Amino acid sequence: MQLEFLGTGAGVPARFRNVTSVALRLLEERNSVWLFDAGEGTQHQMLSSTIRPRKIDKIFITHLHGDHIYGLPGLLSSRSFQGGEDALHIYGPKGIRQFVENSLHLSQTHLTYPLHFTELPNEGGIVFEDAKFTVSALPLDHKITVFGYRIVEHDLPGELLVNKLQELKVPAGPVYGQLKGGQDVTLPDGRIVRAQDVIGPAKPGRKVVILGDTRKTPNVAILAQDADVLVHESTYGKGEAKLARNYYHSTNMQAATVAQEQGVGRLLLTHISARYAGKTANELAYQAQEVFKNTRVVNDFDVFEIPFGQQNNSKPIKLSMPEDSDL
Repeated sequence: MQLEFLGTGAGVPARFRNVTSVALRLLEERNSVWLFDAGEGTQHQMLSSTIRPRKIDKIFITHLHGDHIYGLPGLLSSRSFQGGEDALHIYGPKGIRQFVENSLHLSQTHLTYPLHFTELPNEGGIVFEDAKFTVSALPLDHKITVFGYRIVEHDLPGELLVNKLQELKVPAGPVYGQLKGGQDVTLPDGRIVRAQDVIGPAKPGRKVVILGDTRKTPNVAILAQDADVLVHESTYGKGEAKLARNYYHSTNMQAATVAQEQGVGRLLLTHISARYAGKTANELAYQAQEVFKNTRVVNDFDVFEIPFGQQNNSKPIKLSMPEDSDL
């Protein structure tokens, strides 16, 4: 599981920051990519990453401001041109279906794959659930209907305790697979080996929270509780809380306070205003670290591994992009 930031700017494209889009790479878990928002130029940003549009099977839209959706029609069209055939599902506020369908209709764009929509009720709730993940949403506080998303990976089965099996002199082979699957087995010598005795404790799933634009509101804390990673907007800096409230945005210090109070593992600040250009953007992180140490300001194309267990503040990893990559 990895987070890749395709756009980290606020409002309009800037020289070194495109507008908002972040990909949750679930290649090992589901062989797919989930996209959160698709600001103008998102598909251009993908050209500098290993992500291919046909691997995206879910797109979650936080709100309908242009810097979060203007890249969506072009991306959907390119997915057809690049051979996409598998269905794609778009989740978002009421109106997202009309925006997409009108754009495709007026441009006479015909997709080669089924396109499905789920428009969220104003109160949010669980928007997707399967055997591996649950995605829920809650409304935030912006000038327009906006949601934050909480992605929870279900707990994984514990590992097979091979050393214990060896101590019990259980012969290697298909029986290991049966035990790993939770099935008790009877050995040729009549002994019964119970799966629960040779499987370690379940591994807690990871929790990732990705917020839309918002000013301070209680639902941010609810979404962020015990998250391994919190992706939070930081349009304003220390001492700018009044400005943030007036313009329905957040400060880095408000984000850090939520992370500290809700037991977050790592805080990633995005939606950076063009006022914070170059190294000055790092000041947002330095200020926030006064409250919550494990904070980073993200840049376009940063990729962060989300490991099991305790999160760290290591530098973003760099992914090589081989020619003809099919990711």
